[in-house]
Amino acid sequence: MPAIYRKIKLANTRLDSVMRSDINLHNRDDLEQFVMAYIFFAGIFEGCWFYNGFSPIFALQRRGLMKGTGEQLQYIMRDEVMHCAFGIRVVNQIVKEENLTLDPKAIQAMFEEADAAEQMYADYILQDPILGYSAEEHKEQFRFIANRRAKQLKLTVPFANAKSTLPWLDEQANMRKEKNFFETRVTEYQTGSSLNW
Repeated sequence: MPAIYRKIKLANTRLDSVMRSDINLHNRDDLEQFVMAYIFFAGIFEGCWFYNGFSPIFALQRRGLMKGTGEQLQYIMRDEVMHCAFGIRVVNQIVKEENLTLDPKAIQAMFEEADAAEQMYADYILQDPILGYSAEEHKEQFRFIANRRAKQLKLTVPFANAKSTLPWLDEQANMRKEKNFFETRVTEYQTGSSLNW
């Protein structure tokens, strides 16, 4: 699927540079490349793409559909939010300790290419709205979350005036469940033999 492959290719391109065995974080250029890759991974890959990517299922869950799948994704989302927060703290600490000045044009270009990939992805997965959840809402929410991540990274927001189109999305990430996931019973689904086809 070209829309999915585009995101994978972009991620590989952004992260391949720091997968080298000879990377030297005492070298200023390598360190800046590492920080840019970490901004992409924590701020965009996990912080925007994953965060926004679960929203179609959460939109269904809010309507009482796919509740079990939605709950499973809430656990994953909770982990991704923690990974994102950790990565952003690491980036901010490196920038502070090493007194790095990152190229604002390179940062903007990174957010814009991630946005272009998300636009194509949204058009693919949401060719028709899903019970009131549309591609346009998905795209605008991505930009809103991208601005949030940029602020957390102490960077200029890439998409001025982006608005939250899914104000309920944060509720999904802030799940407060203390049960043991692996010991709960499945109660949300009918067995195949009892479904009314």
